[in-house]
Amino acid sequence: MRTAALFGLPLTRQHSPAMHNAAFASTGIDGEYVLREVTADELAAEVDRARAERWYGFQITAPHKQAIMPLLDQIEPAARAIGAVNSVEIRDDGTLVGFNTDVIGFMTAVRQVLDKPIAESRVVVAGSGGVAHAAVYGLATEQPVSLTVADLRREDSARLADEYADVFAIEPISFDDDALASRLAEADLFVNATSVGMLSVGPVVPVDSLAPHAAVFDVVYLPRTTELVRQARAAGHRAANGEHMLIAQAVAAFSRWTGTPDQTEVMRDAVEPFLADPDARP
Repeated sequence: MRTAALFGLPLTRQHSPAMHNAAFASTGIDGEYVLREVTADELAAEVDRARAERWYGFQITAPHKQAIMPLLDQIEPAARAIGAVNSVEIRDDGTLVGFNTDVIGFMTAVRQVLDKPIAESRVVVAGSGGVAHAAVYGLATEQPVSLTVADLRREDSARLADEYADVFAIEPISFDDDALASRLAEADLFVNATSVGMLSVGPVVPVDSLAPHAAVFDVVYLPRTTELVRQARAAGHRAANGEHMLIAQAVAAFSRWTGTPDQTEVMRDAVEPFLADPDARP
């Protein structure tokens, strides 16, 4: 039996093993996905072990998404641009290739809620942290009509804009900037890439400030219906939470490791009890 794993500290993410192990069972592959709590001091030894034992690969969550990068043989361009690796493929010759499924997951999910090409859309993203980096990078590569990033401090959104200046001209603003109202009023897509909705109720912006036709995407997947998504749907907006992104990320990693066809439906069924549990935590 070959292994796939998630490295992090602490780990409570039972949804990851549920999805991947369901996919192993569905495809008849003799594999197992396990959780491994790994400290910073233990990370290098665990990576060496994974290589020596020829695992399928492994995933990485906090606090190791940057620390893993010097331990790898190759890092794909998107992961390097984002500045974080969350998945590693172990090739037959032992080469460790780092990639990032956040962009794949986000773009797959957001296309399900947006009814027009991103290249024809005006977009506003709230947040400039780790998930926002992936979301903004994915959107920027599609060359939207405009892309505005808002955060509590303009310095933070400006830093993200500077990082991707060679990809797209991103407008950085703060939440208290007078320009935010007009950007929201003309946006075709609004993305919440903050923890508002999970760690605090929200919504991060007033829903009545959005254009009537705007699509809304919230990266938060627990609770399943955030206040942003609830209010947006009640106001007639197309709105989705982060569960489609979560599943698409898992599918991307599993397919990369095993070469098997799309396991979306299998993984969706496997994670449904977790997402439906009102007491579940990310």
